[in-house]
Amino acid sequence: MKKVQIFDPALCCSSGVCGTDVDQTLVNFSADADWAKQQGLVIERFNLAQQPMAFADHAAVKGLLERSGESALPITLVDGEVALAGRYPSRDDLARWLGVSPSAVAPTASADQPSCCGGATKCCR
Repeated sequence: MKKVQIFDPALCCSSGVCGTDVDQTLVNFSADADWAKQQGLVIERFNLAQQPMAFADHAAVKGLLERSGESALPITLVDGEVALAGRYPSRDDLARWLGVSPSAVAPTASADQPSCCGGATKCCR
């Protein structure tokens, strides 16, 4: 199974739902990351404000930050190799790394667990 590591900029929380300004990009990525984890993808996240040594200890991340500065964040590694820089992976990216179709394994509603769309058969995302 593939291992994905996300090196986030300095954040107060990884979900994007903190403070008065909700960061929709983080909210979307958080939902997509949860989906990917349910499909079996291993995802680790590192926050620059809370885990600066993780950034310093990884040669590829450190080098990218030295060359491009914090604008390179977030940085995504897949199996230790830089896959993305400057944006969060989309559900399509995550699905590609998993080797699945993002729509083929979308969560569906069941009688005991309604969907996120209030009764629709598929999740909104």
